[in-house]
Amino acid sequence: MLEVCVDTIASAKAAVRGGAGRIELCAALSEGGLTPSAGLMQAAAALPVPVFAMIRPRNGLFDFSSAEMQIMLEDIAAAKAAGLDGVVLGVQDTDGGLHMAHMARLMQAASGLGTTLHRVIDVVPDPLLAIDQAVELGMDRVLTSGGAARATDGLDLIAQMVTRAAGRLSIMPGSGVTAENVTEVLKSTGATEAHASCARPVKGDPAFSNFDPAGGRKETSDVVVNEMVQAIAGAFA
Repeated sequence: MLEVCVDTIASAKAAVRGGAGRIELCAALSEGGLTPSAGLMQAAAALPVPVFAMIRPRNGLFDFSSAEMQIMLEDIAAAKAAGLDGVVLGVQDTDGGLHMAHMARLMQAASGLGTTLHRVIDVVPDPLLAIDQAVELGMDRVLTSGGAARATDGLDLIAQMVTRAAGRLSIMPGSGVTAENVTEVLKSTGATEAHASCARPVKGDPAFSNFDPAGGRKETSDVVVNEMVQAIAGAFA
């Protein structure tokens, strides 16, 4: 399984053409991924693969206020109304661990949807405990880089997460995963799905160059997606 994170409908369609098995739908991937607009959710709901919406109202760490929690609850409702298949979420408490009460509220709101714990797990003090907590909450999978900037640098912890999960949920490596290294990532960790943007730079309008993210705007390439799909298939051949 390859999940591709996108922040435009063009990227979402490219991911499908390339053979992605699931879409993580975001806004502002340059900010690590924020909640997509209601319009983008509705457009993506027509795609022929499962689509999970990121539920994250701002960038930065995941210690959300009560006002932000209400926004997240409304955004989950919007994802349901659009007909999406799941949501991606995570909330920290004041000690940095998962805020179980807030997580339970979000999970209740997401009843009937698939759920992924996002890379909040890479900043909690005890990621293996967070695996148990995600299982307790009834989540389907965890997206992680193993606490490192890139998944290839967090392989040992990702493998420990896979062992800790023991099939109770899926551990999905992401961040810096490419067609060139995905076989190593999956075989080294025991994971069976991977997460990537499969993006290439897009030359922006020079009149708006000052507004583009660092390195320029990027969009998913169906060619790169297909390369990763083939690499994953080869890893399990």
